[in-house]
Amino acid sequence: MQTADQLFETLSRLRFGVDEENLRAYVEGVMPLVEEIQDLKREKNAIILAHTYVPPIILYSVADKVGDSYGLSKDALAATEDTIVFSAVRFMGETAKILNPGKSVLIPGTDAGCTLADSITADEVRALRRQHPEHVFVCYINTTAAVKAECDVCVTSSNVYDIIERIESDKILFLPDRLMGANIIAEMAERGVQKEILLTDGSCYVHEEFDPNLIPSLRESYPDLYVMAHPECRPEVVSQADYAGSTTQMFRAIASMEENRNYLMLTECGLVSRIEAEMPGRNFVGTCQLCKYMKSNSLEGIRRVLTSPREEDFVQIDPSVLEGARSCVDAMFRYAE
Repeated sequence: MQTADQLFETLSRLRFGVDEENLRAYVEGVMPLVEEIQDLKREKNAIILAHTYVPPIILYSVADKVGDSYGLSKDALAATEDTIVFSAVRFMGETAKILNPGKSVLIPGTDAGCTLADSITADEVRALRRQHPEHVFVCYINTTAAVKAECDVCVTSSNVYDIIERIESDKILFLPDRLMGANIIAEMAERGVQKEILLTDGSCYVHEEFDPNLIPSLRESYPDLYVMAHPECRPEVVSQADYAGSTTQMFRAIASMEENRNYLMLTECGLVSRIEAEMPGRNFVGTCQLCKYMKSNSLEGIRRVLTSPREEDFVQIDPSVLEGARSCVDAMFRYAE
């Protein structure tokens, strides 16, 4: 746990921070809540997993593990605590429950949806199965447990290309992200891998917003610009990027790159905040996008689910769904490792 001075120093590096006096007052005001949550974790034998996109105050004050979907799935699988508080969105909490059916999994976000996860249902997957019985169904991790239960293999943005290539079948139906799907098709062509890949029509509202016309104009203004993009972005964006990868892959990649260089990060703003906090010296130009679902997480929400959880705060998965979903996620680990 960081002290008030350490927390102030970390948060003061963020470009979207407030002035020093107000930030100092905020940190001092929030420390009693941070200490209460730390005590509650010990009392409840709980671990807090937090996605990079949630508010930085959570990452640097109470989170035990921070990462992206794939990394946090592995952290959930390794958790020994009785209770998992998953500060992210609901489908991630469902993945933790799939991997830990005997543990309590709590979601502190007040609006923990996801436009990708909400874009397809299990009934729709079953209908697609009837239409395409010869295809291997590959689902992005941004799906509900019920959808995962109807699919063969789960993937994340960090392993999707390699898993698609390794799947023995040359007939793939990828769901639900049509933009990531288009990037998969382009990447397979680049690798010389011939597969028929069918797509459905979901998208991430955050990553869909990035305008491909932004990149050439910024390169003109900043000749040293290095562009990094998430695979959920439009293909017209990803094709212009110097580097495309998952949240964690981008975070690790930039650690080895130059300080005092201009970077454009085409993903949710939480990644920029983490880099500013942990790797100061990089200069970010252009804009990032906020995810309202991730940002609905708060320290107050974490305290609430640890003290007085409501029924809807618990992740509950029907046993008949759990078995199929676990098989889908286990297949991801087999292909990825």
